[in-house]
Amino acid sequence: MKRILFLIAILSISFISCQQKSTYKQIGLEEVTIQELQEGYDNGDFTIADVTHAYLDRIEKIDQNGMKLNSMIYLNPDAIKKAKALDKELANDSIRGPLHGVPVVLKDNIDTKDMPTTAGARALEGSVPDDDAFITKKLREAGAVILGKANLSEWANFHSSFSSSGWSGLGGQTHNPYDLSRNPCGSSSGSGAAVSANLSVIALGTETNGSITCPSSANGIVGIKPTVGLLSRSGIIPISHTQDTPGPMARTVTDAAIALGTMTGVDSADNKTKASRDHHYTAYTQFLNEDGLQGKRIGFWTKPLGSHHRVDTLIQQTKRLIKEQGATIVEIDQISEENINGDSFQVLLYEFKHGLNKYFDSLGKDAPIDSFDELVKKTLADSVEMHYFDHDLLIQANKKGDLNSEEYQKALERLMTYAKEKGLDKVMDEHNLDAIMAPTGAPAWKTDLTDGDNFSVSSSSPAAHAGYPNITVPMGFIDGLPVGVSFFGRAWSEPALIEIAYGFEQATNIRKPPTLNNAE
Repeated sequence: MKRILFLIAILSISFISCQQKSTYKQIGLEEVTIQELQEGYDNGDFTIADVTHAYLDRIEKIDQNGMKLNSMIYLNPDAIKKAKALDKELANDSIRGPLHGVPVVLKDNIDTKDMPTTAGARALEGSVPDDDAFITKKLREAGAVILGKANLSEWANFHSSFSSSGWSGLGGQTHNPYDLSRNPCGSSSGSGAAVSANLSVIALGTETNGSITCPSSANGIVGIKPTVGLLSRSGIIPISHTQDTPGPMARTVTDAAIALGTMTGVDSADNKTKASRDHHYTAYTQFLNEDGLQGKRIGFWTKPLGSHHRVDTLIQQTKRLIKEQGATIVEIDQISEENINGDSFQVLLYEFKHGLNKYFDSLGKDAPIDSFDELVKKTLADSVEMHYFDHDLLIQANKKGDLNSEEYQKALERLMTYAKEKGLDKVMDEHNLDAIMAPTGAPAWKTDLTDGDNFSVSSSSPAAHAGYPNITVPMGFIDGLPVGVSFFGRAWSEPALIEIAYGFEQATNIRKPPTLNNAE
């Protein structure tokens, strides 16, 4: 069931679009980059309002009608108004920042004061926070046009013992633009699908473990999962303050790097950002080096291999290409000395309950829900929420105590020790590595609401557990479905990873847009 706000936005946008002469194809927006877009503004080829009209029209035709991609959960009713205001500023030679006039969509767990923020959950339907998230403010300050909110795996995919990525009680199931029967991966499913299908230039996702990298890989785009603390999490519906981070998703490394730089900065509401004070940049484009692979020592993590022979073949081809570009490859079969998946899971259960209770408190007296306990009761009593999935993780989290619990403290200590000191830091020191590479995932699986997801290949956990950065870039196609390669490494190593990712991208140019019907 579509929300009233969404319907109002669609009707108003449809009315305006009928009057608009410039269409998506006429403007030439397919695969457009930030630089190309802003050159068009400077040359007077089109206005920010023209571009915003065209994207909103395309969303209506592809996302809601026609293909029914279903990547968007809300549209911003003020998007055209904001675009016209940015046009006026541009006419007066006033440019807010690197994203002036650039369309952006936000995953619907990132607060926006002009639209609901729900995490896809029916318990938060219609919940409009009093203020923007810190990173939303930064995007607006940089001149971005917020087109709307992207659908996601409900509660960022931390809700059930099994689930379908891209499904939420409010938004339904998001589809993969390369094949609508296949899954977009998650939890930033709508963000990945929207950027891939050219419904926006940039999208924001969030990751706890794989939620930026997997949908980026499955949808054939670039995703940057930063070091935890590089970007603020205040105003974002949480899972874990130990592992959560937002990050940009784009069609090119350049655009992702531009977006990343606009959002950095110390936020007094997020203590982890204090550590970024001497480690963040506002312009990551300085690290875009075509010869970025030359002289690098890159670890090749072999553990994800063996589950999908065609992915194995593709990553071996990628390894050879990277060596040809001047990098040294060092094979490694182990990163952490211990299996810490269970420790991470326990930390997530405790921090999910703690973080959501804090978020509900932040919504004030008009909050649609006031506690985690109430969330569990409402969800279990909701026939739509319970139609496919058991929401067992909500039940498990609700049974946990506070963060002073001995179980939580022990799990957190083991997680940090074996993810960092005796994990990534150790293996990178031993082999003198600049980064580690691995296949991001397998080709998108068939969406299955009965049996849930099928993650046959994954490499996100080492960086996710440590809170370290990870960048995925398209590396090839299998039967027309994209697959990415991940480059991850030490804390605050975004500059080196961007250099490596850009060097690989420029040497390969793998990205191909999906073939879409009903595009015009």
